[in-house]
Amino acid sequence: MAFELPKLPYAYDALEPHIDARTMEIHHTKHHQGYTNKLNAAIAGTDLENKTIEEILNTVEPSNAAVRNNGGGYYNHNLYWVVMSPNGGGEPTGELAEAINDSFGSFEEFKNQFSNAGATQFGSGWAWLCVHKGGKLEVCSTPNQDNPLMSFVDCSGFPILGMDVWEHAYYLKYQNKRPDYINAFFNVVNWDKVAELYAANK
Repeated sequence: MAFELPKLPYAYDALEPHIDARTMEIHHTKHHQGYTNKLNAAIAGTDLENKTIEEILNTVEPSNAAVRNNGGGYYNHNLYWVVMSPNGGGEPTGELAEAINDSFGSFEEFKNQFSNAGATQFGSGWAWLCVHKGGKLEVCSTPNQDNPLMSFVDCSGFPILGMDVWEHAYYLKYQNKRPDYINAFFNVVNWDKVAELYAANK
């Protein structure tokens, strides 16, 4: 079964003015489609063909660049699209809010740590909020298309919020001002989805 590019749950212009429509369209139809196509090519005819993307990433070897990079790119973007929403922003509530307070002391401190993880990631990469069994949360970052599901990365746990800090995610609107993009990202975070992922994986 070949992996397929998922449809976005909103229009390309739905996250304006925070993330512009042209960036969304190129990001989805060119970058994410490219990772999808190259992942399918990399696993064709191998024993990975019938595995889920999570199973593939759990067992991928660091040296298998085609599967590592394109499998990561496929999974990471699948998460990225759904943790954003035109109705996003604000702060989480309920169980997730309590977990953030328990793990970081406050929402503001979480926001500072997450923003810093994205801002200080050298070159391309991702900032993550991950949940460990038992409900403890952790913020970390990974280079390129690596993610916390990969056994060899320093960042562990299950990713419930991912922020793309590759330049293609923001350059048309924000140029080299990555911190401005990071601030804007918080206006579109779909905390309902993040809370759903937290509840399912804690």
